[in-house]
Amino acid sequence: MSGWELKKIGNVLKLEYGKPLPKENRNEAGTYVAYGANGLKCRTNEYYWDKPSIIVGRKGSAGEVNLTEEKFWPLDVTYFVVFDDQKYDLKFLYYCLNCLNLTSLAKGVKPGINRNDVYALEAAFPPLPEQKRIVAILNESFAGIDAAVANTEKNLANARELFEATLAKSIFGDSDEKHWRTTTVGHLVLPTKGAMRTGPFGSQLLHSEFVDEGIAVLGIDNAVANEFRWGKSRFITQEKYVKLSRFTVKPGDVLITIMGTCGRCAIVPADIPTAINTKHLCCISLDKSKCLPPFLHAYFLYHPVARDYLTARAKGSIMAGLNMGIIKDLPVRLPQVPEQEFIVNQLEMLLNKVSGLETIFQQKLLDLAELKQSILQKAFAGELTGNHEKTLSEVI
Repeated sequence: MSGWELKKIGNVLKLEYGKPLPKENRNEAGTYVAYGANGLKCRTNEYYWDKPSIIVGRKGSAGEVNLTEEKFWPLDVTYFVVFDDQKYDLKFLYYCLNCLNLTSLAKGVKPGINRNDVYALEAAFPPLPEQKRIVAILNESFAGIDAAVANTEKNLANARELFEATLAKSIFGDSDEKHWRTTTVGHLVLPTKGAMRTGPFGSQLLHSEFVDEGIAVLGIDNAVANEFRWGKSRFITQEKYVKLSRFTVKPGDVLITIMGTCGRCAIVPADIPTAINTKHLCCISLDKSKCLPPFLHAYFLYHPVARDYLTARAKGSIMAGLNMGIIKDLPVRLPQVPEQEFIVNQLEMLLNKVSGLETIFQQKLLDLAELKQSILQKAFAGELTGNHEKTLSEVI
């Protein structure tokens, strides 16, 4: 590393504070980009800085690094980089900051970084001509990696699209031609009070009544990705549960979100502890002699009749919302239980195949990210030769 000098970042660049941009100065069709902590936030017809620079997230997405356009506005949750362009190459500094893992410096409940902590970091810097040579190699290498990432992400999306297309065509298909009977969700629930219900409203359950442990309270975060997952921990006392026990969820119940992102769906697992659901979920206890929970779950998610019905009826002045009546009246094209079982088994096999493909593509994305970081490390150790095509081909 002849000619390289170890320097503190504070002796190479300065991090200047971004500035607030009033709402009246924000314009979707504006000429210039206003940058937030993690990239483009909005547009404006005003600019604050008239030279290309680097945005470093100061609050929120603290430590995230983004290149800017020539003229831009840095918002007050950011720093922007000022440096001597007679000594340092902008893109070299950008790659350097990416290599320093600035996100690890974030502190606090709302993560933030102190620029003095950044200034105290050290990195080796070669003369300007060598910086430009290294940048040219990195640009070429990263262009290949970025293309591979884009292709892998496309394959990942295609795997899911293929799954849904196969469902629509070969599994559900034209259910009218299959002579499935038409019914509604309301006719498929158990003939008991509360077989279809939302959770407690208003003063029945207040946020102030949640405790650190006790009886679990399920919300929309438990139906993320259309499968049951443990999300945010919410509990009530045993005493409170006695008053709200009519909202108890049971294994095999079908949950559907009715506020926020409506229509997400999950099945309550067999090992569920005692729990109730919030008002944000509709909980459906099915008569399994009529309809199996996995079939209704798949029907909610993939059958065009259900998807079109729910999308058209989700409404609300503040956020999209469904109600019990809408879900109760949702039309269901229903085969006999043995055929439901067959369809559920087909779905499971197909999902396993798609999950296998997704695992492969996700691993490729991880490998590409690691390759990118490895090349950066070599660059700032003075070991970059530009011969990374073989490594990239091995990852792909």
